[in-house]
Order: sequence, then C-alpha cells, then structure tokens
Amino acid sequence: MIVEDVMTAPVISVEPSTSIGDAAKLMLTHRISGLPVVERDGRLRGVISEGDLLRRGELGTERKRPRWLEFLIGPGRIADEYVRTHGRKVDEVMSTNVVTIRRDAPLDDVIEAMSRYRIKRVPVVDDGRLVGVVTRSDVLRALAKALPTAAPGAVGDEQIRSAILAEFAKQNWGCGFVQVEVRDGVVELAGSIFDERERTAARVIAENVPGVKSVTDQMVWIEPISGMMILPPDENRRASSQ
Repeated sequence: MIVEDVMTAPVISVEPSTSIGDAAKLMLTHRISGLPVVERDGRLRGVISEGDLLRRGELGTERKRPRWLEFLIGPGRIADEYVRTHGRKVDEVMSTNVVTIRRDAPLDDVIEAMSRYRIKRVPVVDDGRLVGVVTRSDVLRALAKALPTAAPGAVGDEQIRSAILAEFAKQNWGCGFVQVEVRDGVVELAGSIFDERERTAARVIAENVPGVKSVTDQMVWIEPISGMMILPPDENRRASSQ
C-alpha cells in the first residue's frame, strides 16, 4: 500500500495571510487538529496546528521564565516567542520545519515519520506543491477496510493447521516448540514456550487464520533459569472465541 491509496485530497488549507481566528474556526468547523499553509500557487509553506495555538497572550498562557533565565536564552528567542504568542496571522505562528512525503512512497514511511517525529499528519507534496495529506484517521480508515468483515468460506482443518504452522515458521521468538491440532475449526495449541508473552502471540497467530472458530491454550511455560513448568491460566485453557 502506498501513500496515494490512503491520503485525503483535496486538502482543507489556509494561506499565510489568514488570520489566527479564521484558522481556529476552520479547524473547529471541520473537526481537524491542523491545517497546511500554502501559497496561492499551491506551494507548501508550513503547518498550523492546535499545538501552535496553546500558548497565547489572549489566554494568559505565554511561557513565563525568571529574568535570569531569559537573559541566558537571549533576546532573539524571547522576541520570537512573543511573535508566536501574540501574532495575528498564520505565517507568524505556523511551524515551518514540516515533514513531508511523496504520493508514491510506501505507507510504512508515513507511519515511521509519525512515530519518529510524534506528529498527527504528514502533507503529501509533488514538486513542492501540496496534493494531499495523510492523518492518523486516514490510516485507521485504511485499517478498517483491510480487516476481514465477513466469515470466510469453508476451510479444512488441515488447511488451517498448515497456515498456522507457516506463520509460526516466519517468527523468530521461539514458537518452534508449539504443537498445533485442529478439529472442526477449533485450534488447540500445546507444547512449550519459554516466555509468557509468547502465549498471546501464538494465540493471535491462530486467531488470524481464516476458518478458525476458537483457540484452546494448552501450552506450558518453561521458565528458562529455574526450569519450572507453569501451566496456562484456567481462562486460557478454555476455548476463546474470535
């Protein structure tokens, strides 16, 4: 899946000369937390978000520091903060160091950017011009479409077992000692695990295979240091429906 598959276009945006009040009203009206700032020719200039409007003179929320600390910070930075907390136009308070993405980039690149920079939206640009935006909501919508919504057709027990074992073989967290049996779509997981967290991971693998009706956990946790064998909790030993 690539960026173009999930991005929102056209994009609600504002010009650099837009007033702070109009930008705030636009965000409230459309229930969005940020707006790209673009020139009339479509070139991206920056982004204004809720975070840029939290410290405002009108609210009395400007950053307050002792005089000695302001002296160390320097007058330039203090002046810049004054503009951001009292400016009336979008280009006076917007963020200009914007992370962008291409429309043909893998979706994974967007997720990595959101995680690394702790941002909620990534503008999509083509030759410097805004063509879309990917938000966390866009990613959730893509996930909702990708998740199965209908019950699969008839799937044989051996086919289910083979699919589970194939997924086990791709992992590197020690599920090679887990045994799989399937009867009428009910999966029984037995054998040994060496970390309690592997129990949930193995069950999730089984639950994601089409045709599985429920999963019964009979796996025994062997504590590596002491060699102590710990049975699964009672609620895990009972069949858990999907």
